Amino acid sequence: MIRLHGFGAAFGLPDPSPFVTKVEVLLKMAGLPYEKVRGDFRKAPKGKLPMIEDKGKLIADSTLIRFYLEREHGVDFNKGVSATDAAAAWAFEKMCEDHLYWIVVKQRWLDDANFERGPAIFFKSIPALLRPLIVGMIRRKVKRNLFGQGFGRMSDEEGRAILSRAYIELAAYLEGRAYLGGAQPCGSDATVFAFLMSTLVPTIFEGYPTEEAKKHPALAAYVERMKALYYPGGLAA
Repeated sequence: MIRLHGFGAAFGLPDPSPFVTKVEVLLKMAGLPYEKVRGDFRKAPKGKLPMIEDKGKLIADSTLIRFYLEREHGVDFNKGVSATDAAAAWAFEKMCEDHLYWIVVKQRWLDDANFERGPAIFFKSIPALLRPLIVGMIRRKVKRNLFGQGFGRMSDEEGRAILSRAYIELAAYLEGRAYLGGAQPCGSDATVFAFLMSTLVPTIFEGYPTEEAKKHPALAAYVERMKALYYPGGLAA
């Protein structure tokens, strides 16, 4: 059985990392048996999660995991999907991973109020005297990463403008279709669903990512359709 290493449920989500949820949905799409376990960065080949454990091998990075499932388990995540739809879906997937992800990271980790509502829970097990030092170090690292990526150099107004356009285009594409793949989900739906859910489902975070997403009923309807398919028993299922 495949073992999916993630962080565990948090914030009302199956996992606080949309990349972990992406892999879980891919496993559900593939119909492959799996179990979820709490991951350890020290054992991860690339020093990050998710990773899967399969046939005695560790495979890291959500996109490389998808390629592995396609290659080693014969899964065709785009079966029945036109080449044109698959190409557009892939572009939306990478838009979420390269834009939406970093905006959500900035919202959760650099906004003090949102940090206390959410990511602060990850540090509760650290002794109280050491906790401020560790938290400060990690948040500074996140800030450096955001600055290097680019969104850390932008004002909220600039970030909102970029995210607003992304949501407009995605909502327009989803109008009149159930999924990115058309009448049925494709591999990229696992990604886009996971990332949209990270802005629409949690009720503890405030800021423009959620505000902008809520302007588009098509996005919320899409998330609900995907939830009904892959988490019919609830998001912890």
